[in-house]
Amino acid sequence: MPLYTTEAIVLRTYKLGEADRIVVFLTRDRGKRRGVAQGARRMRSRFGGALEPLTRVEVTYFEKESRELVSLNYAEPLSSPLWSVRGDALGHLGYFAELIDECALEGDADERLYRLGRSVIDALAAGAPVEALARYFEYWLLRLQGVYPTQLDALSLSDDALAFLQASARIGPDRLGRLAPSPGALRELEAVHRTLIAAHLEKDLKSARVLREMRGSS
Repeated sequence: MPLYTTEAIVLRTYKLGEADRIVVFLTRDRGKRRGVAQGARRMRSRFGGALEPLTRVEVTYFEKESRELVSLNYAEPLSSPLWSVRGDALGHLGYFAELIDECALEGDADERLYRLGRSVIDALAAGAPVEALARYFEYWLLRLQGVYPTQLDALSLSDDALAFLQASARIGPDRLGRLAPSPGALRELEAVHRTLIAAHLEKDLKSARVLREMRGSS
């Protein structure tokens, strides 16, 4: 039974039985994996807080060719937005994780997608403006999926929104604080990206609906 140790990003977990969890995680070199973390729900679990969404971990797992689920042996947290993220950004953690989960393929390594996820984690921890970061993340994720229009003028966006996209194509998310797009431009991009994501995934994301409901009640 092969043993693998790699860097990964935790995307989501599910309860399994009375004490275990199923963990969905994106590895740097072997794509998305699903595994069982035995005892993860116990008070003194060896996994501790390593299995929270968007936590970057060093993970060790066993894999059997005949089994769909791997067996997680160890997960050491390397970084997490939860360590320093502001309250207004907490609701986006599940959204970013769900988007990555929906776009990542099982067992298909995608270094660019992994780097995008890691850069978003780092930017969140560094205090990047969360709405601008969300639009940046959506833009790059859709580009990596090959579904973002190559002619931006076809999107009928304002000059401010177009300038944000053009800048996003050239900079990392750690520099988003320098752009200062207007709230109206970010709302334009949110609407366009929501349409593109729903068409690409053929559904609306649950976490996106939750964010809109949270915004409406605030």
